[in-house]
Amino acid sequence: MEQLHQSICDAVREAGAIVRSADEDKGVKEKSGHQDLVTRYDGAVQRFLEERLLSLLPEAGFLGEEDAPNHAEREWVFIVDPIDGTTNFIKGIPIVGISVGLARNGQMEQGVVYNPYTDELFTARRGHGAFCNGRPISVSNHPLADGISFFGTSLYYPELGDRSFAIAKKLFESSLDVRRLGAASLDLCYVAAGRGECYFECVLSPWDYAAGSLILEEAGGIVTDMTGAPLRFDRKCSLAAANAASHRQLLEIIAACGYTQK
Repeated sequence: MEQLHQSICDAVREAGAIVRSADEDKGVKEKSGHQDLVTRYDGAVQRFLEERLLSLLPEAGFLGEEDAPNHAEREWVFIVDPIDGTTNFIKGIPIVGISVGLARNGQMEQGVVYNPYTDELFTARRGHGAFCNGRPISVSNHPLADGISFFGTSLYYPELGDRSFAIAKKLFESSLDVRRLGAASLDLCYVAAGRGECYFECVLSPWDYAAGSLILEEAGGIVTDMTGAPLRFDRKCSLAAANAASHRQLLEIIAACGYTQK
Protein backbone atom coordinates (compact mmCIF):
# COMPACT_ATOMS: atom_id res chain seq x y z
CA MET A 1 0.00 0.00 0.00
CA GLU A 2 2.86 2.40 0.63
CA GLN A 3 4.14 2.06 -2.93
CA LEU A 4 0.62 2.48 -4.29
CA HIS A 5 0.24 5.61 -2.17
CA GLN A 6 3.44 7.09 -3.53
CA SER A 7 2.35 6.31 -7.08
CA ILE A 8 -0.99 8.06 -6.48
CA CYS A 9 0.88 11.10 -5.15
CA ASP A 10 3.09 11.12 -8.23
CA ALA A 11 0.06 10.95 -10.53
CA VAL A 12 -1.66 13.81 -8.71
CA ARG A 13 1.44 15.99 -8.94
CA GLU A 14 1.61 15.30 -12.68
CA ALA A 15 -2.06 16.25 -12.98
CA GLY A 16 -1.17 19.53 -11.30
CA ALA A 17 1.09 20.35 -14.24
CA ILE A 18 -1.96 20.17 -16.52
CA VAL A 19 -3.75 22.71 -14.32
CA ARG A 20 -0.74 25.05 -14.24
CA SER A 21 -0.40 24.84 -18.03
CA ALA A 22 -3.87 26.31 -18.58
CA ASP A 23 -4.04 29.18 -21.01
CA GLU A 24 -6.45 32.10 -20.88
CA ASP A 25 -9.09 30.32 -22.94
CA LYS A 26 -10.13 27.55 -20.57
CA GLY A 27 -13.11 26.42 -22.63
CA VAL A 28 -15.70 27.28 -19.98
CA LYS A 29 -19.13 25.69 -20.31
CA GLU A 30 -22.23 25.47 -18.14
CA LYS A 31 -23.36 22.09 -16.80
CA SER A 32 -26.58 22.08 -14.77
CA GLY A 33 -26.87 25.86 -14.58
CA HIS A 34 -25.19 29.26 -14.79
CA GLN A 35 -23.14 28.73 -11.61
CA ASP A 36 -22.21 25.10 -12.35
CA LEU A 37 -19.19 25.50 -14.60
CA VAL A 38 -16.72 23.13 -16.21
CA THR A 39 -13.61 23.73 -18.32
CA ARG A 40 -11.74 21.61 -20.81
CA TYR A 41 -9.06 21.18 -18.16
CA ASP A 42 -11.49 19.46 -15.75
CA GLY A 43 -11.99 16.77 -18.37
CA ALA A 44 -8.31 16.59 -19.29
CA VAL A 45 -7.23 16.11 -15.67
CA GLN A 46 -9.89 13.48 -15.01
CA ARG A 47 -9.00 11.50 -18.15
CA PHE A 48 -5.33 11.58 -17.17
CA LEU A 49 -6.05 10.45 -13.60
CA GLU A 50 -8.48 7.73 -14.63
CA GLU A 51 -5.90 6.19 -16.95
CA ARG A 52 -3.02 6.48 -14.47
CA LEU A 53 -4.90 5.35 -11.39
CA LEU A 54 -6.54 2.35 -13.01
CA SER A 55 -3.16 1.27 -14.35
CA LEU A 56 -2.02 1.14 -10.72
CA LEU A 57 -5.06 -0.81 -9.49
CA PRO A 58 -6.91 -2.26 -12.51
CA GLU A 59 -9.59 -4.00 -10.44
CA ALA A 60 -10.74 -0.70 -8.90
CA GLY A 61 -13.81 1.27 -9.85
CA PHE A 62 -13.58 4.95 -10.70
CA LEU A 63 -16.02 7.63 -9.55
CA GLY A 64 -15.22 11.10 -10.87
CA GLU A 65 -17.07 14.38 -11.11
CA GLU A 66 -16.93 14.67 -14.88
CA ASP A 67 -19.25 11.99 -16.28
CA ALA A 68 -17.27 8.94 -15.17
CA PRO A 69 -19.12 5.62 -14.69
CA ASN A 70 -20.05 4.86 -11.11
CA HIS A 71 -18.53 1.54 -10.07
CA ALA A 72 -19.08 2.15 -6.36
CA GLU A 73 -20.11 -1.49 -5.88
CA ARG A 74 -16.53 -2.71 -6.41
CA GLU A 75 -14.24 -3.54 -3.48
CA TRP A 76 -11.81 -0.72 -4.34
CA VAL A 77 -12.99 2.61 -5.77
CA PHE A 78 -11.05 5.74 -6.70
CA ILE A 79 -13.16 8.84 -5.92
CA VAL A 80 -11.79 11.82 -7.83
CA ASP A 81 -12.42 15.55 -8.20
CA PRO A 82 -10.11 16.67 -11.02
CA ILE A 83 -10.42 20.38 -10.20
CA ASP A 84 -12.14 21.22 -6.93
CA GLY A 85 -12.77 24.94 -7.07
CA THR A 86 -13.45 25.26 -10.80
CA THR A 87 -14.78 28.81 -10.45
CA ASN A 88 -11.60 29.78 -8.57
CA PHE A 89 -9.61 28.20 -11.40
CA ILE A 90 -11.56 30.15 -14.02
CA LYS A 91 -11.16 33.44 -12.14
CA GLY A 92 -7.45 32.97 -11.38
CA ILE A 93 -7.93 32.52 -7.63
CA PRO A 94 -5.18 30.09 -6.51
CA ILE A 95 -7.38 28.01 -4.20
CA VAL A 96 -7.80 24.83 -6.23
CA GLY A 97 -7.56 21.18 -5.19
CA ILE A 98 -6.95 18.01 -7.16
CA SER A 99 -8.54 15.37 -4.95
CA VAL A 100 -8.07 11.58 -5.09
CA GLY A 101 -9.53 9.24 -2.50
CA LEU A 102 -9.27 5.46 -2.52
CA ALA A 103 -12.03 3.58 -0.73
CA ARG A 104 -12.28 -0.11 0.13
CA ASN A 105 -15.75 -1.49 0.81
CA GLY A 106 -17.06 2.01 1.54
CA GLN A 107 -14.24 3.05 3.89
CA MET A 108 -11.61 5.58 2.87
CA GLU A 109 -8.12 4.06 2.89
CA GLN A 110 -6.03 6.70 1.13
CA GLY A 111 -6.45 10.39 0.43
CA VAL A 112 -4.40 12.87 -1.59
CA VAL A 113 -5.26 16.54 -2.16
CA TYR A 114 -2.92 18.81 -4.13
CA ASN A 115 -3.02 22.55 -4.73
CA PRO A 116 -0.90 23.00 -7.86
CA TYR A 117 -0.55 26.75 -7.28
CA THR A 118 0.88 26.56 -3.76
CA ASP A 119 2.57 23.18 -4.36
CA GLU A 120 1.03 21.79 -1.17
CA LEU A 121 0.38 18.05 -1.24
CA PHE A 122 -1.84 16.82 1.62
CA THR A 123 -1.78 13.05 2.10
CA ALA A 124 -3.03 10.31 4.38
CA ARG A 125 -3.22 6.53 4.65
CA ARG A 126 -5.58 5.01 7.18
CA GLY A 127 -3.71 4.43 10.42
CA HIS A 128 -0.55 6.25 9.31
CA GLY A 129 -1.30 9.92 10.06
CA ALA A 130 -1.68 12.97 7.83
CA PHE A 131 1.01 14.99 6.09
CA CYS A 132 1.62 18.12 4.04
CA ASN A 133 4.59 17.80 1.70
CA GLY A 134 5.83 14.91 3.81
CA ARG A 135 5.65 16.71 7.16
CA PRO A 136 3.14 15.53 9.79
CA ILE A 137 0.10 17.76 10.35
CA SER A 138 -2.51 17.77 13.09
CA VAL A 139 -5.62 19.70 13.98
CA SER A 140 -5.39 22.51 16.49
CA ASN A 141 -6.65 22.20 20.04
CA HIS A 142 -8.31 25.62 19.97
CA PRO A 143 -11.98 25.89 20.97
CA LEU A 144 -14.35 27.44 18.49
CA ALA A 145 -14.16 30.80 20.29
CA ASP A 146 -10.48 31.01 19.36
CA GLY A 147 -10.89 29.52 15.90
CA ILE A 148 -11.54 30.19 12.23
CA SER A 149 -14.69 28.67 10.73
CA PHE A 150 -14.75 27.62 7.07
CA PHE A 151 -18.02 27.06 5.25
CA GLY A 152 -19.50 26.36 1.84
CA THR A 153 -22.77 27.60 0.41
CA SER A 154 -24.03 24.53 -1.52
CA LEU A 155 -24.17 26.75 -4.58
CA TYR A 156 -26.31 24.42 -6.69
CA TYR A 157 -29.05 24.32 -4.02
CA PRO A 158 -30.26 27.94 -3.71
CA GLU A 159 -33.07 26.84 -1.41
CA LEU A 160 -30.38 26.11 1.21
CA GLY A 161 -28.84 29.57 0.99
CA ASP A 162 -30.69 31.09 3.94
CA ARG A 163 -29.91 28.09 6.13
CA SER A 164 -26.24 28.06 5.14
CA PHE A 165 -25.80 31.74 5.90
CA ALA A 166 -27.75 31.47 9.16
CA ILE A 167 -25.27 28.84 10.35
CA ALA A 168 -22.35 30.91 9.04
CA LYS A 169 -23.63 33.98 10.90
CA LYS A 170 -23.84 32.00 14.12
CA LEU A 171 -20.30 30.74 13.57
CA PHE A 172 -19.19 34.32 12.87
CA GLU A 173 -20.59 35.27 16.27
CA SER A 174 -19.05 32.23 17.97
CA SER A 175 -15.52 32.18 16.50
CA LEU A 176 -12.79 34.61 15.52
CA ASP A 177 -14.00 34.88 11.91
CA VAL A 178 -15.39 32.92 8.96
CA ARG A 179 -13.94 32.05 5.55
CA ARG A 180 -15.44 30.73 2.32
CA LEU A 181 -12.65 29.29 0.16
CA GLY A 182 -14.67 27.66 -2.60
CA ALA A 183 -12.87 24.29 -2.53
CA ALA A 184 -14.17 21.74 -0.01
CA SER A 185 -11.14 19.48 -0.30
CA LEU A 186 -8.87 22.31 0.82
CA ASP A 187 -11.27 23.44 3.56
CA LEU A 188 -10.87 19.98 5.07
CA CYS A 189 -7.09 19.98 4.65
CA TYR A 190 -6.78 23.42 6.21
CA VAL A 191 -8.68 22.26 9.29
CA ALA A 192 -6.44 19.16 9.31
CA ALA A 193 -3.37 21.41 9.29
CA GLY A 194 -4.67 23.57 12.15
CA ARG A 195 -5.29 26.61 9.96
CA GLY A 196 -8.93 26.66 11.00
CA GLU A 197 -11.08 24.84 13.51
CA CYS A 198 -14.23 23.77 11.65
CA TYR A 199 -15.98 23.50 8.31
CA PHE A 200 -19.55 22.77 7.22
CA GLU A 201 -21.56 22.53 4.02
CA CYS A 202 -25.16 21.43 3.54
CA VAL A 203 -24.74 19.34 0.36
CA LEU A 204 -21.58 17.92 -1.20
CA SER A 205 -20.80 15.10 -3.60
CA PRO A 206 -18.47 12.27 -2.53
CA TRP A 207 -15.60 13.51 -4.71
CA ASP A 208 -15.68 16.82 -2.83
CA TYR A 209 -14.86 15.26 0.54
CA ALA A 210 -13.59 11.69 0.03
CA ALA A 211 -9.86 12.39 0.24
CA GLY A 212 -10.07 15.36 2.58
CA SER A 213 -12.22 13.55 5.13
CA LEU A 214 -9.56 10.88 5.65
CA ILE A 215 -6.78 13.49 5.83
CA LEU A 216 -8.70 15.34 8.54
CA GLU A 217 -9.46 12.17 10.50
CA GLU A 218 -5.83 11.07 10.35
CA ALA A 219 -4.84 14.54 11.60
CA GLY A 220 -6.99 14.00 14.70
CA GLY A 221 -10.19 15.68 13.54
CA ILE A 222 -13.81 14.52 13.48
CA VAL A 223 -15.88 14.36 10.29
CA THR A 224 -19.60 13.53 10.17
CA ASP A 225 -22.63 14.70 8.30
CA MET A 226 -24.44 17.69 9.78
CA THR A 227 -26.65 15.48 11.96
CA GLY A 228 -23.59 13.75 13.46
CA ALA A 229 -24.02 10.54 11.45
CA PRO A 230 -21.11 8.85 9.62
CA LEU A 231 -20.30 10.03 6.10
CA ARG A 232 -21.47 8.09 3.07
CA PHE A 233 -19.42 7.83 -0.11
CA ASP A 234 -22.09 6.42 -2.44
CA ARG A 235 -24.29 9.53 -2.57
CA LYS A 236 -24.39 13.23 -1.74
CA CYS A 237 -24.04 14.18 1.90
CA SER A 238 -23.81 17.16 4.24
CA LEU A 239 -20.55 17.73 6.09
CA ALA A 240 -19.58 18.88 9.58
CA ALA A 241 -15.84 18.72 10.22
CA ALA A 242 -13.82 20.07 13.11
CA ASN A 243 -11.12 19.48 15.64
CA ALA A 244 -12.11 17.53 18.75
CA ALA A 245 -12.54 20.73 20.75
CA SER A 246 -15.10 22.22 18.36
CA HIS A 247 -17.10 19.44 16.70
CA ARG A 248 -19.84 19.11 19.31
CA GLN A 249 -20.38 22.88 19.39
CA LEU A 250 -20.50 22.96 15.59
CA LEU A 251 -23.27 20.33 15.60
CA GLU A 252 -25.14 22.25 18.31
CA ILE A 253 -25.02 25.45 16.25
CA ILE A 254 -26.23 23.58 13.16
CA ALA A 255 -29.13 22.03 15.10
CA ALA A 256 -30.06 25.39 16.65
CA CYS A 257 -30.41 26.83 13.15
CA GLY A 258 -32.99 24.17 12.33
CA TYR A 259 -30.96 22.12 9.86
CA THR A 260 -32.42 18.84 8.64
CA GLN A 261 -30.65 16.47 6.26
CA LYS A 262 -31.59 17.09 2.61
